Amino acid sequence: MRVAVVAGGAALPPGRPAGDTAPLSPARLRGAAGQDPDAASPGLDIPHPADDEAARRRGIVAQAVARGMPEDPADDTPDPPRTGPARGISVTDVPVHLPFLGEPRPAPDTTGPAAGPRRTEPAPAPRPTPRPAPGRRVPRGDDRLHEHHGPVLPGWVGVGVGALALAGCLAVLWRAGVVPAAFVAAFGATPRAYHGLRATHWPPLAFLGIVALLALGGLGRGKAGHAWVLTLFGRYRGTVRRTGLTWVSPLLLRRRVDVRLRHWRSDPMPAVDAGGLALQVVVQVVWQVKDTARATLAVADHTEYLAEQVESAMARVLSQLPADAFHEDAPTLRDAEAVGDALTRMLACETEAVGIEVYSAQPTRIEYAPEVAEAMRRRRVAAIDAKHRDTVLTSIVDAVDDTVHRLTSRGLVELDDYERKALVKDLTVAFYTGRPE
Repeated sequence: MRVAVVAGGAALPPGRPAGDTAPLSPARLRGAAGQDPDAASPGLDIPHPADDEAARRRGIVAQAVARGMPEDPADDTPDPPRTGPARGISVTDVPVHLPFLGEPRPAPDTTGPAAGPRRTEPAPAPRPTPRPAPGRRVPRGDDRLHEHHGPVLPGWVGVGVGALALAGCLAVLWRAGVVPAAFVAAFGATPRAYHGLRATHWPPLAFLGIVALLALGGLGRGKAGHAWVLTLFGRYRGTVRRTGLTWVSPLLLRRRVDVRLRHWRSDPMPAVDAGGLALQVVVQVVWQVKDTARATLAVADHTEYLAEQVESAMARVLSQLPADAFHEDAPTLRDAEAVGDALTRMLACETEAVGIEVYSAQPTRIEYAPEVAEAMRRRRVAAIDAKHRDTVLTSIVDAVDDTVHRLTSRGLVELDDYERKALVKDLTVAFYTGRPE
């Protein structure tokens, strides 16, 4: 779709709107200039009014054709010759979307015959569903179970409320005359005669007694390095790490947990190396309870769980390397630092689900089992002796080569092949037999 915009040397007539794009008929030109429609305008070639009527009919026919309607067969009036634009006026075609920059540009029509066969885009291939990485699953525990602060008050609150409740009970008993006269006189009060406990005395006594029982029964002593895990009818209610005199509701069940930094040394545990040789290992673990809720409620006994995980992790780590490499330079279990780092990482990952933080897990002793210890000792001695002999022989050969080279290079002796071999043999025997044991 195109819009005709008039531009040129002649200005638009006064009174014509800027957005009016209708053709300028002679009548409109004369009306815009303020002249009589029947008067002739100088300088312009204005057609006869019959021409305007013919132009109007042509516009009606063009609109009918554009809408798919047939032309009027009764209209046999010959079309007058078309006239060009007025002198001094130029017409320029401007795309229709330019005046409306804020609106999206209409997409070109690609369904017509001139557009050719429409290109079909291939559908994107579906993405493969990610699968979990193969390997052993690490326990994660209950994500909803995390340590948070439990309901606790300073101890002086419980002491004060309990004292006031006991004082109220004493006042009720004094009014009933139950308190002995000697005790009342000690406080400077007037003793009252005992007439028995009436029905009006029992409700305040019961209420004040319950308050005193709750206030004094909830007092506790928080120790440094320990925490209380609070539960109510099996539901976790929070953890109290406050020290000193505290008050916790006596309706809550308390379980004390040690949160200090602790170490655990295992007994000699059986294991095997990469070659299948039986070993005995002693491991020392430094650990601490980080999440008291998980350590208490996520497992039956967190210390027993730690001991079992230490044995399991140690068996997996030690089975990846040989205990000794007698005749080659290769990583072995004698590298205590590397073995300890691997054991610490694996054990920390295993115990995170129960709220235990492992700082260090180091093997303090790795030795062969008694049934293979003697055979491995002989093998180790033989390997050490072979390595020593190889070192000694290398030094002797270097000494003999240096001696023969010096004798011949300085011209002290002249040797042929037979004499050179005999001299090398004699020097080797002399150096080898004369070495210190």
